Amino acid sequence: MFYRPDKGHDLPHDPFHAIVAPRPIGWISTRGQMGDNLAPYSFFTAVSANPAQVIFSSTSTKPDRGDTKDTVTQIRESGVFCVNLVTSDLGAQMNATSAMLAAGEDEFLAAGLEKAACEVIDCARVAAAPAALECRLVQIVPLLGKSNFMVLGAVVGVHIRPDCVIDGRYSPPDRLSRLGYMDYATVTETFEMARP
Repeated sequence: MFYRPDKGHDLPHDPFHAIVAPRPIGWISTRGQMGDNLAPYSFFTAVSANPAQVIFSSTSTKPDRGDTKDTVTQIRESGVFCVNLVTSDLGAQMNATSAMLAAGEDEFLAAGLEKAACEVIDCARVAAAPAALECRLVQIVPLLGKSNFMVLGAVVGVHIRPDCVIDGRYSPPDRLSRLGYMDYATVTETFEMARP
């Protein structure tokens, strides 16, 4: 099979969403003029270590937020955000926060999640997350396509749950990742491979 993305395909679902996978989930928390917000993004990754930086992309809009969604709107307002990482035991709550709630409705409350305060930035984080990255906005880059934005952030604080540090290494019980469509995977099996 071959298709050109701009011409479409004959499949019932867009395969591009599943080809680049697994993808880590950036569970982004923000605080803006209308309160706290929490939403998952699977177009997310780390892009450099020194200085530590991450990106995520928001690819649609909400009628009550103009050209984007709550997350990007609130990052524009505050200049900060927190990336919470996700384990399988948080999967149902993470999924619940993907609901299109009205602007100003708090997804932490809707999903029954406990908040914890960030240290460096004015933002809430998911208390139960295995790790959380406090970020200052570096740049919001408009992408091709309507309401597509890439957000680049500099990591200014790192939270790691104590039970997720084993023998001096970050080692959560598992990592929940997105495979595309409605499919997810839990990464539990790992191995080391030395560089030549």
